[in-house]
Amino acid sequence: MTVAVVVGNPKPASRTLTAATLVAKGLRPEAEPTVIDLVTLGPGLLGWGDPAVAEAARTVADSELVVFASPTFKATYTGLLKLFLEQFDGGTGLADVLAVPVMLGAGPGHALAPDLLLKPVLVEIGATAALPGLYLSDRTFHEDGEIDRYSDRWRSVAQALTTSSKAENHA
Repeated sequence: MTVAVVVGNPKPASRTLTAATLVAKGLRPEAEPTVIDLVTLGPGLLGWGDPAVAEAARTVADSELVVFASPTFKATYTGLLKLFLEQFDGGTGLADVLAVPVMLGAGPGHALAPDLLLKPVLVEIGATAALPGLYLSDRTFHEDGEIDRYSDRWRSVAQALTTSSKAENHA
């Protein structure tokens, strides 16, 4: 099982990264996720052909489960994450990838953002986004139990979806 975490926070080693990694480990505790902190790719995201960006995109496309995480910024996900998502072909770029949209924010006003704003983009580039998005309080996600509740509820579904899609496509 290959698991990746893609973090679109402009601050390196952010709370968004911590939360996304906890979600990935909660859904697939047997797998150590590969973490792609997009801020470390810098200006390479602004064009095409940067080797580090291309390698990150390959890692994501080859993963079975990917948690895409962003802070809520101007009521949506960050431009940093959008720049990375532009690296994938429409309809096929994330084929066979189970994508989990996760967003963090200061209050519940944007709780639907993962499902309404991030999930459609992931589906447009070919991901399977069958699990509901997860919105977390950036201040309380460590203690409020939301990640554990989400993981407990959706772990078996994530297992079934990743096992069946990769098995079918590599048979």
